[in-house]
Amino acid sequence: MTPPQIDGFFATLKAANPTPQTELEYTSVFELLTAVLLSAQATDVGVNKATRKLFPVANTPQAILDLGLEGLEAYIKTIGLYRSKAKHLMQTCRMLVEQHGGEVPGTREALEALPGVGRKTANVVLNVAFGEPTMAVDTHIFRVSNRTGLAPGKTPLAVELQLLKRVPGAYAVDSHHWLILHGRYVCQARKPLCPRCAVSAYCDFKDKTVALD
Repeated sequence: MTPPQIDGFFATLKAANPTPQTELEYTSVFELLTAVLLSAQATDVGVNKATRKLFPVANTPQAILDLGLEGLEAYIKTIGLYRSKAKHLMQTCRMLVEQHGGEVPGTREALEALPGVGRKTANVVLNVAFGEPTMAVDTHIFRVSNRTGLAPGKTPLAVELQLLKRVPGAYAVDSHHWLILHGRYVCQARKPLCPRCAVSAYCDFKDKTVALD
């Protein structure tokens, strides 16, 4: 994609959805961090189903600690890898209470020091909670960035760095939401819905699907 194509690509996505949001449900920075930590290799729908039961009972680090490990596991056992996620979340809550006064820190270094919080999770929290122009490259963003020619790369980090260079500043904060939603609902893995795609004209993908009569 050329710079004018990239600008048109994001201008079109913005016009269709001016204020994109994460599909994870949360009402505080800690709830967001918890939901993102639980969402690894799981769907947002599945995470929301579990947190709708968990958060009314425990939605602070101390409240999660008070549940105990088995108590927490009971709420999130429908989520894949729930045992390891529960362990990481308990450890994270302990660190938040002991080192950060129960608050979620707003720096990458402090976030990535939390158990179970990698670069992608930190990027989501920094972007959604703190408004930083980070790129949380999940499978959808990785696929869309490579398929369209927006930001080709062989690894998530390579794609992230390309996106940080190539996405115009005016779209930087919201761009990862647009890319996730586009990958989830239009530029899908097995068969992209090219005939329905509003940004098809800007895309370098050579094997576009066609509408059936």
